[in-house]
Amino acid sequence: MKCIALFATLLLLTGCSGNWGWYVVDPTTPKGLINLKFMLSGMYYTILLSVTAISISVIVGLLVALPGLSEKKGWRRFNRTYVEIVRAVPILVLILWVYYGLPALSGITLNVFWAGVLALALSDSAFQAEIFRGGIQSIARGQYEAAKSVSLNYSDTMRFVILPQAIRRILPALGNQLVYMLKMSSLVSVIGMQELTRKANELSVSEYRPLEIYTVLVLEYLVLILVVSAFVRRLERRMQVAEA
Repeated sequence: MKCIALFATLLLLTGCSGNWGWYVVDPTTPKGLINLKFMLSGMYYTILLSVTAISISVIVGLLVALPGLSEKKGWRRFNRTYVEIVRAVPILVLILWVYYGLPALSGITLNVFWAGVLALALSDSAFQAEIFRGGIQSIARGQYEAAKSVSLNYSDTMRFVILPQAIRRILPALGNQLVYMLKMSSLVSVIGMQELTRKANELSVSEYRPLEIYTVLVLEYLVLILVVSAFVRRLERRMQVAEA
């Protein structure tokens, strides 16, 4: 509601000036309403892209984090090498490489959605690996000893004892990564993904009103991220109550 009020205030303050063109996104006019619907149509792909990518990155990140906890030097070296290399590559560069470079290298052609998912998930998996590693290492050693005393193997210890506790502790960090993913999904617009930013770019080219259109784009992302952040905080509170 605050965002809508801010948008309305901008319309009132600038609508009378000849230098502004808020009519292109004015929902009270037929053209403005069509433009707003066109921009909002990208919301579905932004959410789908982000949720799919972070779901994959969480799984990959966990699989990469576990070798980093191994007593064997080779496994720890694999973890460190993966994390350092992937974190060093900018997301935009990785998106372009996956979409244009991977087909030339492997012969595998991906559409813009899956190229974006793969690039975002790969980039985020390195951060997820570090989050999981830190969360698992924060669990007291006595928990491992207790699991061993009841004859749980390594897999069951992680599944039933360690990971449930670690996830509670790293949930705020995972929520931050989801917000980060929502923002970084805008970069996939460079390869033609029809998400929020791409829709705004196309409308800006046709209407020649970049300030007004990108202002609405800012508000779209603001509302989306505030909703996601509120959901994550609510989930944190529920898990804390359940733990207590």
